[in-house]
Amino acid sequence: MAYPKVTVVGAGNVGATTAELILLKGLADVTLVDVVDGVPQGKALDLMHMRSHEQFGPEVRGTSNYAETAGSDLVVVTAGVPRKPGMTREDLIDVNAGIVKAVLDAALPTSPDATFIFVTNPLDVMVNLAAHISGLPKSRLMGMGGALDTARYKYAIAKACQVEPSAVEAMVVGAHGQGMVPLVSNAKVAGKPLSEILSPEQITEVRAETVAGGGQVVELLKTGSAFYAPAASICQMVAAILQDTKGTISTCAKLEGEYGLDGLYMCVPCLLGAQGMEGVVELNLAPDELEQLKVAATSIKGQLEGLA
Repeated sequence: MAYPKVTVVGAGNVGATTAELILLKGLADVTLVDVVDGVPQGKALDLMHMRSHEQFGPEVRGTSNYAETAGSDLVVVTAGVPRKPGMTREDLIDVNAGIVKAVLDAALPTSPDATFIFVTNPLDVMVNLAAHISGLPKSRLMGMGGALDTARYKYAIAKACQVEPSAVEAMVVGAHGQGMVPLVSNAKVAGKPLSEILSPEQITEVRAETVAGGGQVVELLKTGSAFYAPAASICQMVAAILQDTKGTISTCAKLEGEYGLDGLYMCVPCLLGAQGMEGVVELNLAPDELEQLKVAATSIKGQLEGLA
């Protein structure tokens, strides 16, 4: 069977776990790339040994040579310096901007028709930078941030309401960081509005837990940042594109007038399918939520000006 080809740039915890999930779900052959020679090769070999037990169909190879990534359908960029305790995502701007530039210079010539999904922090800033560097159409350039924030929001809601996550409908938009906006107006639990189940004080706590979720993982780990939930969020996006599900996923995508914003990449609900980012979904937001979204946009623009 011929499988699609996905390149995962960065063989650290996020990249290797992403490769593992893509393989276990039978989505694509994976090329795992890292600048540290031996690391992607070793992890790929370990994953192929696992294949004997798990019996997944696709194969994985590890390399430090971008020539081996040629013809990729998707390129997932997880490379970058992770957060350490006390750091914000924004503290990583300068060093990770250089990594984003280097990855595009190497990966784009070998896979000019690929769709790129960026994971490098600070996510929204890096995706806007990638758009400026690459000139890729908005359908083939996006970032994973909102999907992860949404997963954390659903977890916080499910815990507060003592239900399974499958009973929760919720979405986070805005910036992947302190500017994220966990939506209340569209959140439901077992079909009922969240505002009918939790008190305003409880909702405030749930939203705060969502915003702080990534930082809490960093503080607990002490030597790195989250990787299981980020990898699962990436895999959700990869599956939606490769399987053409037209799933609505919070994605860092380009706005062209939607929500009153233009020319900026940030996390909003998007339809993902075979053509990549196939459209921004405009939800009816509460006035305060729309204002928070615009504040997040202003923050992203400010960081981009600082980068320039």
